[in-house]
Amino acid sequence: MDLLKMFVFYDLETSGTSPAFDQPLQFAGILVDENLKELDRVDIRCRLSAHILPAPMALAVTGVAPEALSDPKLPSAFEFSQEIQSLIQRWGPATWVGYNSIAFDEQMLRQMFYQNLSPNLYQTQINGNDRLDVMKLVYATWVLANDALSWPIDETRKPVFKLDRLAPENGYVSDNFHDALADVEATIHVAKLIRDRAPEVWRQSLENRSKVDVLRKLRTGRALTLIERFGAAPPRAYIGAFAGQNPKNPNSVAFFDLAVSDPKSLDPNDTEAMAMAVEKSPKPVRTIAINNTPSLFEVPLEDDELLQRATHLKALGDLHDALGLALGQRFQDRAEPEHVEQQIYSSFYQAEDKQLLEKFQSATWTERLEVSQLFNDRRLRWLASRLIFLNEPDLLSKAAQDHWRQNISDRWHSMEKGAKWTTFACAATQLADIAEKELVSKEELSALEAYYSI
Repeated sequence: MDLLKMFVFYDLETSGTSPAFDQPLQFAGILVDENLKELDRVDIRCRLSAHILPAPMALAVTGVAPEALSDPKLPSAFEFSQEIQSLIQRWGPATWVGYNSIAFDEQMLRQMFYQNLSPNLYQTQINGNDRLDVMKLVYATWVLANDALSWPIDETRKPVFKLDRLAPENGYVSDNFHDALADVEATIHVAKLIRDRAPEVWRQSLENRSKVDVLRKLRTGRALTLIERFGAAPPRAYIGAFAGQNPKNPNSVAFFDLAVSDPKSLDPNDTEAMAMAVEKSPKPVRTIAINNTPSLFEVPLEDDELLQRATHLKALGDLHDALGLALGQRFQDRAEPEHVEQQIYSSFYQAEDKQLLEKFQSATWTERLEVSQLFNDRRLRWLASRLIFLNEPDLLSKAAQDHWRQNISDRWHSMEKGAKWTTFACAATQLADIAEKELVSKEELSALEAYYSI
């Protein structure tokens, strides 16, 4: 794989933390060359979509004033989505890099493309593009090259891995954390330190960008080091080896933890034992998503017992097949999510619908109404109708307009516990928390309270 590729470091500021029910409000990106030297930068903002009630805490943290949410000089969320698509095409192929981006920013981007009817949701993974997450590099540095960085600690003496603590601890100066552009600059700063001070972590992390290379590394059967972090615990290393591939999802691979169990102790004909192996804790078998840049490293290992277990595991083809099947059966009975926004991964689009999506992107709103009625996929018909209501409501019938107004009102005023989106009840709780913790000035708090009293 060619490691000499442009990098795009980027960050989003959003209306809340739910990819399905919030939206990006700001995209900042810096294009750099293979030496991480800046070539170009963008800082783009957009208006809030009328169906979204933003989380007060998100506005407080990012410093976005309520009046900025409806600034007519800013592009709409739909126009913003198209602008990001054009940027990806213009700057690519590149490695798209963020801080916790695989778990958060990438999910936000996919939902933005999905809900704004882009033909492809995976734009940072196609046409030569791939991804990297500096937070994962930080975790790997903690385990493999701990002295390469200075580590901030909290009041309980536990290490802190948040960017706004880690970057200043390592020499980055900014008074504007939680602005997207400042966070991008901080991420580049941390990446350069890892490249220079932990070059082997940097080199092998670049290899993990390609799922083809990750799978090739796993299929050697060698004992490898997987670095992951769960909850508030520090990152840790797991020594394991390839143990099968999900036949329903080739991106899902079984990784046998050689320190937890001896692979010879598992009977591949025992279906219940196979299911337990991928479910129970501590897990003898972990799941690696090879397309999510896993933190997988070749590290010298001197433990003869673990090396011997890896050698035995490589020869157990029946066990590989059985564990792959067990991975495929883990979520087969999971019900489809209730809301269309959550059905993003329910199925792939048909070729005919993809062609219509291309047409939808370049059409007028009047033409988009006509296109929307031709979609085979009910999700696309639903999303298109809402998009038209949000941008050109008069194109819809009065009944359709009333439907969407009621839909939005019902969500905002919902008293359902555990609602996936921000409700007025949730906003009131957050406003009280903001006031109690004095997270903003009195003037800013008054502006927030006035906004949510509408």
